[in-house]
Amino acid sequence: MAQRLVIPGREEVDGELPVTHPWWQFSVRFNVAISQSVPVARIHERASEGVVMRWGLAQQTAGGSINFTNCGAVRHDSLKSDHDLKRMWTCGQRGIVPLAGFYLWQRASTGHYQPHYVRLVNRPVFGVAALWERAEANDEVIESCALITVDANPLLSEIDCSTGQMPAILRAEDYDAWLSSGAQEANQLLGPYPHTRMVSHPVAPYVNHLEFDEPTLIRPVDR
Repeated sequence: MAQRLVIPGREEVDGELPVTHPWWQFSVRFNVAISQSVPVARIHERASEGVVMRWGLAQQTAGGSINFTNCGAVRHDSLKSDHDLKRMWTCGQRGIVPLAGFYLWQRASTGHYQPHYVRLVNRPVFGVAALWERAEANDEVIESCALITVDANPLLSEIDCSTGQMPAILRAEDYDAWLSSGAQEANQLLGPYPHTRMVSHPVAPYVNHLEFDEPTLIRPVDR
């Protein structure tokens, strides 16, 4: 599953994923990790809005504090079985995280892990299905999100066979339905994205280090 993301620029996102209230403020990023901020589109008071959330669910504890987790992704098949995820799912706390691409790591024959950059063909910006949560404690409000994953397609299974999962990439024509429909209809929109519409290539290991966040991270390198 993707542990690092590439976030496109605001202008590109507004063109791909227009919202009624674009509150979000962000810029292009090439190495976003769990616990960092990502843009999220959602429905609030019957209108779409764009906000910025923590990537990785932050949940309110019974004691009234906030538990900052590293849960950056949740499996599609757990949405109806896990108590907290089921609550978010049935309450319509669905969002869309716009991406330019993401990274996966492939175990090489030598034992090291080779990072790969993954993107879509002819879609420079694409939306990934997500759930979001709101936690409050001591006058602090944290909104956070986790990507939803589905069974990996053959391309991504070949790169990363450890989880068998991939981000739930949405079709652009399904954005409105994903955000505003009921749980049953939204469930029908989740599935593996066709591998023939995706490409990947190995990149340098600089992406392993968060101090690097620049366009060179997504450039192809020889294996």
